[in-house]
This record gives sequence, C-alpha cells and structure tokens, in this order.
Amino acid sequence: MEFRIMGPLEVRDTDGKDCTPTVRKHRDLLAMFLLNAGRPLTAERLRRLLWPHEDGDRSDSLVRGYVGQLRRLIGQGAIRTVSGAYMLNLGDGQLDVDRFRLLVDRGAYEEALALWRGEALEDVDPEGERWVETRRLREELEELRLLALERRVQADLDAGRHRELLAELRRLTRQHPMWQRFRGQYMLALYRSGRRVDALAAYAVLRDQLDGGHAIEPDPELQLLYHRMLHDDASLHVSAGPPVLLPPDVADFTGRAELLKEVTGSLVVVHGQAGAGKSALAVHAAWRRRPDFPDGILYADLRETTAPAAVLEDFLRWLGCPAQAIPAAPEQRERLFRTYTANRKLLVVLDNAAGEAQVRPLLTSCPTIVTSRSPLGGLLGARRLPVGVLDEGEALELLVKSSGQAADGALRRLARFCGGLPIALRIAGSRLAARPEWTADYLVGLLEDERQRLDRLRAGDLTVRSVFAIGFDGVPEAAKLTLRGLGALSAPDFADWVTELFGGQAEALVDAGLLETHGVDVAGQVRYRLHDLTRLFAREQPVPGALAKLADMALSRVQASRFPLVSGDPATAVATRDIRESVEWLAAERAFLVRLVADLSAAGLDGACWRLAHLLAPYLERHRFLDDWRALTGPAMEAARRVGDSLGQAHILLDQCDLRLAERDWQGAEERLRLALEMFGSRGGAREVAHAMRRLGRVHLELGRLEEAERALLACLQGAENQRDAADAEQVLGVMLRRSGRLDEAADRMLAAVGRMAELGDRHRQADTLLELSAVHLAQGAKPDARAAAERARGIAVRLGDRLLDAHALLALAKVNRAEGAAVRSRELARAALEVFEETGDRQGGANARSLLALV
Repeated sequence: MEFRIMGPLEVRDTDGKDCTPTVRKHRDLLAMFLLNAGRPLTAERLRRLLWPHEDGDRSDSLVRGYVGQLRRLIGQGAIRTVSGAYMLNLGDGQLDVDRFRLLVDRGAYEEALALWRGEALEDVDPEGERWVETRRLREELEELRLLALERRVQADLDAGRHRELLAELRRLTRQHPMWQRFRGQYMLALYRSGRRVDALAAYAVLRDQLDGGHAIEPDPELQLLYHRMLHDDASLHVSAGPPVLLPPDVADFTGRAELLKEVTGSLVVVHGQAGAGKSALAVHAAWRRRPDFPDGILYADLRETTAPAAVLEDFLRWLGCPAQAIPAAPEQRERLFRTYTANRKLLVVLDNAAGEAQVRPLLTSCPTIVTSRSPLGGLLGARRLPVGVLDEGEALELLVKSSGQAADGALRRLARFCGGLPIALRIAGSRLAARPEWTADYLVGLLEDERQRLDRLRAGDLTVRSVFAIGFDGVPEAAKLTLRGLGALSAPDFADWVTELFGGQAEALVDAGLLETHGVDVAGQVRYRLHDLTRLFAREQPVPGALAKLADMALSRVQASRFPLVSGDPATAVATRDIRESVEWLAAERAFLVRLVADLSAAGLDGACWRLAHLLAPYLERHRFLDDWRALTGPAMEAARRVGDSLGQAHILLDQCDLRLAERDWQGAEERLRLALEMFGSRGGAREVAHAMRRLGRVHLELGRLEEAERALLACLQGAENQRDAADAEQVLGVMLRRSGRLDEAADRMLAAVGRMAELGDRHRQADTLLELSAVHLAQGAKPDARAAAERARGIAVRLGDRLLDAHALLALAKVNRAEGAAVRSRELARAALEVFEETGDRQGGANARSLLALV
C-alpha cells in the first residue's frame, strides 16, 4: 500500500489502484494516522482530533467503529493495536513524505521534487488550522523542497543551462524574495546570458528591499558575487563546475585495499619512506571518493609550492574569490579560506608536505588528506596511516600491469630486486614497456651489479636515486653521516643504540622518508628499518671506520650480556633479572648480530668477526638457534685463519664441536675436538685443554665408550682450576654414571654439580643438572625426589623466562606423573612441552615428547 500526503490525500495498492477513502471521517482518521506515523494514538486522542470543538459528546466506541471501517478499506494489517492504542503499520517507502526526505538526503533532487504535488493534505486541512501537525509538516517540507530546488538549479547552472533557467528563477525570486540563494542563482543565470546590467539590477532590488524593510545588507556570499560581477570576473563567464584539481589517477594502482578503506576522516596523514607510493594512494583514494564531494577536490603539491600563502591564493581563486578580493596578509587569507569552505562538501589533498608549518594554515573543517615522509606528529588530532612496501604478490602484479609482460620467474626476480618499492617497480616496468626487445631476464642481469642498480632504475627523467636525493639533500649534515654509516649494514633492521653510535639522527631520517620505524622490540628498544635500495644509495658515500666502531660497541655489549649466562666467578652473584634482561637483549639483537658477523667478514675486520661469533655461541646453543649458529662458524673460522690466529681457530673449533653435539653428530664433534686439542696444546693453554677434554668425555659417552669417558671426565675434575670447570665436569660425569647404571654415584655427582652451579649463580646450568638429577631419582624409584628436582628446575625456567628450558622441565614432570600413575596429567604436560618444542624447532625434544605420549 502506498500513502501520499504531499498534495491531496491519496492511497494506492501495489497494482496502482486508487484506494483513497471517500467518507470524510475516514479521510480525517487516516490523515491523523499519517501525520502521527510511528506514534500510537489512543481512542480518546483520536476522538479529540476528529471532533476538536466538541466536549466529549462522542464515545470511544464510535472511534473504534471508524477504525474498523478504515481497516476494511486499506487492509486489516494496516492498523495495529498497541497497548490499547492504534498505530498505522507503515513499511519502508510506503509514505511519500519519508521517500521525499530520504531522496533529499541522498542528493536525488529531481526524483524528490517529482513527488511534490502540493502542500501536505491540501484537501483535508486546506488552511492548516485543524491540526498543529499539518502546519509543522508543511513548514518542514517547504524548507526541504526549496533546498532541493536550489540544489537542482545549481546542478543545471553547473551544466551550462543558464538560459533555460531564467524563467523559473524569475518566478522563484518573486515567490521567495528573501531566499537569497535563488537571487544569486538568478543573477548568475542573467550574467552568463550576457545580461550583466540586469544581474546587477537584480541585486540592487534585493538590497533596497532589505534596506527599506529590515535595514540589513544581503548575505556575504551574495555581496561577493555582486562584486565579482561588478569587476567582470572572468571565472564567472563559463560554468566549469566544481574544481577538481587532482592529478590523473594512477592507472596501474595495485594493492593497498585495507589502506584505501582508511583514507577517510577529518584529517589523515599518509606517511612512509621515499618511493612507497603515498601520493599514488592519496590520489587514487580521492578519485574513488569523488562522488562524496560535490563541491570539488582541491589539490596542492607542497613540494612545488612551498609557501602556504601561495597555496591559499590558488585555492581561493578556484573557489570563486576574485583576485582583487584576496587579502595580502596570510592570516586574513586563512580566515577567508575557512569561510569559503565552511558550508561546502570539499576534499583537500596536500601532497608531499615537508612539515607541520606548511599544513596548518591550509586546514579547514573539510576532510583533508596529507602525504608526507614524516608522520607529522605535531598535527594534533590527525589519524596516521603508515605506507610500507608491497608484498611479493602485489609487487609482481604491479610489474605485470606496468610492463605488459606475463608473470614468470624472471619477473619475480625483478620484483625482488626492487624490494617491493612501488617507485622502483614502476620504473622497472616502464623500462620493459618502452623497450619491447628487452626481456625481464635481461633487465635482471643489468640490475645484478649493486653499484649500477640505482643508475639503471631509470625511466625517462624519473630515477630512484632522485627520489632518495630529495630527502637526503634536505636533512642536516649529521643525519647524512648517520645514513652513510647505516649503509654499511646488511641487517634488515637495527636498534636505536646503533643509530646513536652513527650520530643519533634516526628521527630526522624517518621524517625525510629514508628510514622507517620498525616498532619496539622485546628489550624495549626502538628499531628502525632501511630499504635495500636506500642502503645502496647510502653506500655511495661510505663513512670510513664506521663498521669498526660498531664492531667494538657490539663486542662490548654482547660481552656484557653474555656474562650473566657463562660467568665463572664464584664471587659474582647474578640476579635472575640480570639474566632475563641479558636474554631479552640478545633475543632482540640476534638477527642483527648474525648479519653483523657477515658484514665484518666482508669488510675484512677478521678479528672482530671471529670474536663476535664466539661470544654469541652460548646464547645460540642455549636457545637452539642452530641455523644461525651454523651460519656463523664458517665465516668465523675463515676470519681467524686470515689473521693467523691459532687460538681463535681453536675456540671456533670448540664452537663447531658444540654445534655438532647439539646436532648429535658425534663423529663430527670428535674430529673438531682433536684439532682443537692440538692447537690448545701447542699454545700451552691448560684451561682450554680441560674444556676440550670435558667435551671429549661427552663424545666418548655418546659413542658408548664409557670407560674412556670416565677417565677423561675424572681428569678434568681433578685438574679443574675453578668452580665453573668443576661443576661442568661433575655434571657430565653424573650423566655418564647414570647411563652406566651407577645411579647412587650419579646422584651424588649431580647433587654436587647443582650445589656448585647455585654458588656460581648459573641458573641455566643449575636447571639442566636438576633435570638430569630428576631422571636419576626416577630410575632409583625415588619419585618424590624426582618431582622435587623437576619442580625446582621448572621454577628456575619460569623466573628466567626461558620457554625451551621450561618445556624440558614440563617433560620431566610428565615422566614423574606417569611413574606416579597420573596418566591424564602426564599427557597434558607432555603435550604442552611438545607445543614449545615444535615452535622452537627442537627436534630431539619433540621426539622425546612424542615417545612419552605414545606410552601414556
């Protein structure tokens, strides 16, 4: 059912059949329901509305009778009873007034005006005096109708139909002499029709009317239009429509789907490194949202026009302000610009902002998108969208679009050379598109030489180097030195202590788009990231001695962090917090330090190279980073050989032995131990020989040579020069005794080792030994002692924050629970341990956990 009250009352069914009631009271009753749509009306309320001049002479039953009759006319379900009251049951779009309001809100003015048939209920309440609701509705609808008319007329003016509008606008100005927007549109239509004198006269008529009857001036907007006409402003002659100053959309725009959804709001800063595609994102997002801004889109490249006053002058002229009306003072231009934009649906795009001072004078109530290499932290209330590089799939897609070539292995390699940086990808794609005879393989071959890569990433006058140079030329000299120092590194990211070492200008480089903030690591350090192509740019002007300086700092910091893990000084009490902080720092810096070893090797800093690799070995062993450890030992050994340092070679051989032990390669471990023993023996290093002999005892043990293992370990214990060496020897000796079935002796040795480790403050090794002791007690049948040892070990692991050690403790407790008959708890603990083993890549631990799960 469709109800129409804009004009005469009318009701039509779904087939268009007229179902309008003809009986007066039925029509009045329906009008009451429609005027109060969505509100329940009691019988008493309806009675007073239907017979406003009678004092209760009518009964409520009469009203109910009329309601029943109306239901039969328009449908039983049309009027429902709600708590003793009646309410018209209207669906979406059934009432023309609701449709009219919605269409005006949507800007569909032509469609909205087509619904207008006259004043609301003009045949039911012609004077608008019977019901107050009629008068209120008519006032609202008239305002909406005039607004829709005004907007529709403006669209016609923008489309150049000024001559066709003259008659309608003349009528509208007579009917609504005080509606000044109609007057302004009439003046503009006259002006564009070549009737400048008549346009100025139309203004004079309004001014006289206001001055005579109201002693006021026309609105400022109308005054401005008059002055523009008076001075024959050329921009008024042609209807160019609302200004859209955006550059062309990026034809090959790729990815960024989530970011495109976010480029909205009152003030958004799109920021990121040089060449990341910030401008492309902002322009593409603005074109996509073009329908949301009927009054236009203003755009300024702040790299080309750096003075805000010049941008304001340009914007004001595009918005229709005559040149002679633009004030000279920047502050007055700002105020005028805010006045011009206050009531318009405009979008402002400010591209390539260097700082907040450029942007602030250009901010209005309109939505604004700012692009900058800096996040512009001084713009309060702004929402910031960081733009990074494209992922592998998006980078390949962009290359396909820009080059016109099919995706294949060569194009994927080309995308990797570009590092996902949009500017580099577009240049590479453009080069292929411009040189059809080139293949992607050929261009990859050209780019393989790092020294020539930036020069060859060129398309016409666009180069990757120029993109970096813009930011580089604008930073202080100290920041340039910082970037050159960072160029020596190959690590994907680095902490603030590294940037401080090279001059401490990281934030200046971030603001210039040459460095990216990469978050805060587990040690609480701010980390930064340098794009591969930016690194090549930085390496073109290296800083002599920068890498050596970093090596000295890294060695001292690793030494300080390693000390709590391997300290052999009985007088040193190392707190759990110190160990945890050391582990956190090493965890945060692991990848950086591994890459630094390779950088030192490539730079010929061989002494620092092998020493850093050797210092990292205990941490990598403890946390089972075997791949990283394996990657270090090769360059470290080569570095020690190049400098002819036999002691260094012997230490690296011990590290290689420990790596083979961790990998359960007993033969490989023995080979390296024999070589290390020869080198240590020739240098007369008794303590180093003892360390090697202890490892040899472990190898004998694993190869089943129990007697040889015992002799070697007893010799180590007798010759131990300090608590550390004695504790290590006793711990391995205890393992050997357990495997040979001498459980009581094994327990004694391990208890002694636990005591020595506790005195040393070596909690990691203390927990390791407690786990071995738990296994011995379990083999002895001493279940309470086994549980106590495993729980002590787990307590240490939790305090240290060592997940892998905790997993081994959980597995030990799972074995104790199985021995005690608690199968369900045993399975729970074993599964928890297995989860950690799988996450950390501990294959042997995982195999042990799965073996236990198969038994319970």
